[in-house]
Amino acid sequence: MPDALLTPELLRRLEQFQLLAARRAKSSSKGERRSRARGQSVEFADYRTYVHGDDFRYLDWNLYGRLEKLFLKLYEEERELPVRIFLDASESMTFGEPRKFDFARQVAAAIGYVALSGFDRVSVIPFPDLSTSADTNPATRIAELAARGALRSVRGKKSAIQFFQNLGALTAGGSANLNEALRRGALEARQAGVAVVLSDFLDPAGYESGLTALVGRGFQVDLVQILAPDELSPSTFGDLRLVDSETGAMQEVTFGRFRLKSYRQTVQNFMQRLREYCKSRGINFFTASSNTDLQDLLLKQLRQAEVWG
Repeated sequence: MPDALLTPELLRRLEQFQLLAARRAKSSSKGERRSRARGQSVEFADYRTYVHGDDFRYLDWNLYGRLEKLFLKLYEEERELPVRIFLDASESMTFGEPRKFDFARQVAAAIGYVALSGFDRVSVIPFPDLSTSADTNPATRIAELAARGALRSVRGKKSAIQFFQNLGALTAGGSANLNEALRRGALEARQAGVAVVLSDFLDPAGYESGLTALVGRGFQVDLVQILAPDELSPSTFGDLRLVDSETGAMQEVTFGRFRLKSYRQTVQNFMQRLREYCKSRGINFFTASSNTDLQDLLLKQLRQAEVWG
């Protein structure tokens, strides 16, 4: 894992972007997003008739001069946009060169940095929890617990360095339960906002109920499926013993070159089903190999899809 998740040049380019939320922010905390609440920003919204007790400072005296009635000027309150990043930290994400988990952390760092630069509140939710990990090193566990706790609520560009450090402290291991993690995240959220899911989506239990929970809760969902180059196009042939990295289950197979086409078609069918499921529910879907040029995903694909701009 490189010391820096993102290069200084990429950070400078990301500073020019802001997350584009299709739904207005509903958070109770002030920020830089328009909401339906009325407050004291500089963005004029509407008028209403004066009632006893209103602040005289917001009366429109020019309108009174024309209509001889008192009207109060209303302004749009600016609210922050809650951004929740669900980061798959299961054992399967350690596969590949580069590792899928390392690429996912870079994407999480970029999305988080754009949100922090826009004064939005960021929560990174790694899953599974540490109880499923085989790592019993107490020092490692304590450090990661601290990093996970700090990532639950981050706000402000000044927090970016510590945000990157905490992301870098995360490790991957254990068996994922994607649906449970997404359902729990949807229920725990005080307000809906933007939900970004970074995973390979290779969970035998599927993904449908978890994504449905986020959409039903009112989240705008962006999904990035990350697969390793060898998962997309294997380079190993012959008599193989395959071991499930999360469950330990083994299966012996004979994988000849003539089967490569069939395997690729199976992978493409799986990705297509996920893409169609997302499309039917208004979820932004992206797919990337772990060796994808990070700038191509961030500066081209996400920008063209108006995830940010």
